[in-house]
Amino acid sequence: MPRSLLKDTLHGSIGFAVVSIAAFSVWAFGAGWFRNLGGELGMYAAIAAVFLGLSGLVLGPLAGGVGRFYKAFLPAFFVYAVVWTAAWFALPDKRGEWIGAAAGCLVFAWISMKMLGSTRGWLIAALALFVLHTAGYFAGDWSMYDVFVPKAKAAGKGSADFQHYMTLAKLSWGLFYGLGFGAGIGWVFNRARIAA
Repeated sequence: MPRSLLKDTLHGSIGFAVVSIAAFSVWAFGAGWFRNLGGELGMYAAIAAVFLGLSGLVLGPLAGGVGRFYKAFLPAFFVYAVVWTAAWFALPDKRGEWIGAAAGCLVFAWISMKMLGSTRGWLIAALALFVLHTAGYFAGDWSMYDVFVPKAKAAGKGSADFQHYMTLAKLSWGLFYGLGFGAGIGWVFNRARIAA
């Protein structure tokens, strides 16, 4: 029985949100540790490793099994992460985020679908991925900078509440990013199976 687009989108969204919270925990709880171990680039590499390591365990059914999922996801996510990070380091502002999202989603959708057997309809899948991914990413940005960071600042930088709110800020970004990107991943993998 074929999986529906709705089922795959929901599976991707909820499953990748769990993975994303785990990955963003590296930032939330270990950012200070990376100051002396690769800095920001080292931290991004560790976050990417968590995404790469856990995603197949949670999202394997989207491709019909963990091995098949990793065959498509590992190269697609690796290139997406490199493209997004390059855009961010070249333009460390909203332009870099938008360019990284657009270019990253295009390559993620194409590589995933190619590895799963067909790139037919990849541009529509990439557009859906971009919309869902970017909605989740900027919802996370809003949650962090408009909800939790003001609460942290109000609590005062040296307080326990400051650290508490900053941790919640980072984890909330992971939650929203995971929900959006995961929904897009579910969409792309569903379309790839249909195209193949």
